[in-house]
Amino acid sequence: MDWRARGLWWLLRGFGLLPLAMLRVMGTLLGLLWWRSNSRGPRVVRTNLALCLPELSAAERGQLARDSLIETARSATELAWVWSRTLPTVLGKLRVDGSAELFLQARREGRALIVAAPHLGAWEVLNLWLSAQGPIGILYRPPRQRWLEGLLNRARSKSGAEPVPAEARGVRRLIEILRNGGVLGILPDQQPKQGDGEFVDFFGHPALTMSLLPKLAQRESALVLFAWVERLPGGQGWALHFRPADPPIDGPAALNANVEACARQALAQYQWTYKRFSLAPPGVANRYQSLRSPR
Repeated sequence: MDWRARGLWWLLRGFGLLPLAMLRVMGTLLGLLWWRSNSRGPRVVRTNLALCLPELSAAERGQLARDSLIETARSATELAWVWSRTLPTVLGKLRVDGSAELFLQARREGRALIVAAPHLGAWEVLNLWLSAQGPIGILYRPPRQRWLEGLLNRARSKSGAEPVPAEARGVRRLIEILRNGGVLGILPDQQPKQGDGEFVDFFGHPALTMSLLPKLAQRESALVLFAWVERLPGGQGWALHFRPADPPIDGPAALNANVEACARQALAQYQWTYKRFSLAPPGVANRYQSLRSPR
């Protein structure tokens, strides 16, 4: 790893010595400070909630925005614990309900399987549980700060996951994994590059949405399951949830419908800080144009 990545790794390991409950308290405090800052992050959250949840009152959206920023900060502080502790210790904090049988049965049958994991809850914990069940390829987009890539791949592969970059050579590897009856993990709500997706509705607004996952599923007759890990209060840990694709994944529109259904299960834990609508179809204004200066 780059020296910066090594330094960050050891810093995380240091913080990871703290109890999970304490790290979450730290996340709560950071989230409250973030909320009060009226910086770009809180303004992105308020914009996204106004677009996606107009049925809520202004007061309800305000409370949800505050809770969302707290949960986002907790997801950052708890990473120190997740990435530095042993795999049995982390998974010992994970409650697995009966819905996991959907995944386990597909593995026993040797089916080609895609696990679609929205930016909801503790997706890094989900990655660890999935890879602990057997070989899995995890599609990722290389970070803009390329020095971080080695750190991220080291943390995410500690239980055996194979990181697969979202590049041409990576797509070939994804096809190979599915053809061998393997398992893929994909973040389905990450905005693709122009030309790599379609504009379809997400919470009632056009969002550029990946076409790769539906194409892979149809081409290789793969089963698609949606999964997320819900953050539980205090230091309790997390709860793992699976749901079958409903509607079936026949294109980007169905993909977004499923992501939205998952997000509504734990709205505060969805990543509303992400500018999901930053690319817009012709004739639609930039949804975040007004965020260049505080209101």
